[in-house]
Amino acid sequence: MASIDPNGVYTTEEARAMLKVSKSTMKRLLKSGIIRANKVGGQYRILGHEMLRLLSPKVDVRATAVYQSVKSKVKEKVKDW
Repeated sequence: MASIDPNGVYTTEEARAMLKVSKSTMKRLLKSGIIRANKVGGQYRILGHEMLRLLSPKVDVRATAVYQSVKSKVKEKVKDW
């Protein structure tokens, strides 16, 4: 199984293959909002972050916390520039 890049952008077919779900399940996940996606040119695009959030909420929470921590440190450093 290929690893999911949190910053990657995937088509529904790619996401479906990675999540190992059927077409109808993918449609249901998108329609119900369980997986958030953006429509580009009539097709959905799904961020890797969304798939990781679905698969492992604990990992997503930790990754978001680390990101926010780094972001606040950078803001502090550049505040005086």
